[in-house]
Amino acid sequence: MGKNNKRPVHLNLFVIRLPVTGVVSIVHRLTGVLLVLVFPFFLYLLQESLRDPAGFENVRELLRSPTGRVLSLLALWLVAQHFFSGLRHLLLDVEIGMERVQARLGAWLVFAASLLTVVAVGWLA
Repeated sequence: MGKNNKRPVHLNLFVIRLPVTGVVSIVHRLTGVLLVLVFPFFLYLLQESLRDPAGFENVRELLRSPTGRVLSLLALWLVAQHFFSGLRHLLLDVEIGMERVQARLGAWLVFAASLLTVVAVGWLA
């Protein structure tokens, strides 16, 4: 058996350029994992806000602080990105948007929709 000189010696994942469809798929998985990890914190904030009026005010002050606003917008981006990419995956499951051009457009639309959601909510808040 001859040696194949075109095989990579090692794979550097930071050099590989994935298509936008692959990036959306990976980001969908990452946002899902991050949402699972921050869920206990959200539950704690809910529990604290329902404990008594002082707890509610503490949570309200926390979420109105600059750091709280940034974290809230980040959490909103996680939810929006995961939601829109999940919709894209559901459409792909029923074979809508399977063509290469449509798949790329759908991937870009997922990023645009999640960004527009965060911008709209951030502007309104």
